[in-house]
Amino acid sequence: MSKSIFLLRHGQTTFNAQQRLQGHCNSELTALGQTQAATLGASLNRKIANKKQWTVYSSPLGRALETAQIVCTELGIDSNSIITDERLKEFNLGDWEMCFIPDLVKQNPKLLNHRDWYLSAPHCESYESVVTRVKDFLDDDTVPDHVIVISHGLTGAVFRGVYTAMSYSETFEQDLPQNAYFLLADDKLSRIQCEVVTAEAV
Repeated sequence: MSKSIFLLRHGQTTFNAQQRLQGHCNSELTALGQTQAATLGASLNRKIANKKQWTVYSSPLGRALETAQIVCTELGIDSNSIITDERLKEFNLGDWEMCFIPDLVKQNPKLLNHRDWYLSAPHCESYESVVTRVKDFLDDDTVPDHVIVISHGLTGAVFRGVYTAMSYSETFEQDLPQNAYFLLADDKLSRIQCEVVTAEAV
C-alpha cells in the first residue's frame, strides 16, 4: 500500500465520560475532548511540512466531525474541505447503544474478561462488516495518497489491524487512545503519543 495515512480517534465525549456506549449514536466532545483534539492537531501540524498535500477524511458521526474541525483549525486547513465517509463510522453496537457499561457488567459480571466484549451486543454490526468497509477504503483509488483520517475507537483498531494484517485477537488487544494517533505508511504502523489524558470507553 503506497498511501500515507494519519489515523486519529475522536476526542473524549460526554458518553465516554459517563461510561456509555455510543456506536452510531452520538454525544458531543467534552472540554477534555476538545483539548485532546487540539493537541492531536497541534502535533500533526509539527509533523506535516506541506499541508496542501494532505486531505482530511472523517467519519460522518458528529464526534468525529467535531474533532476533524478542531484538527483542521490547528493545521490551518479549511474545515469545509473535510470529506465525510461512511466507511469510517464506528461499529453499530446494536441494542447496547446508549447503555451504561457498569449496568451491562452487572448483568454479565464476566463481560469485560474479553477485549472484544463490545461485539456481544445483540444486533451488533459484525467484525467482518467493518473489515470490509476498511478494506474498501484502503483499496479505493479515489482516496489520495496523503490522508488524515478521523475515526473511532473500535473501527480505528480494525483499521490498524487490516493495514498490518493482524489476527482477530491481535486487533482487539490494541488500546483505543484519545491521547495518541498513528501513522500508517510503507506497511508499517507508528504510534505518536501526545500528553493528554485519555478515556477508553467507546
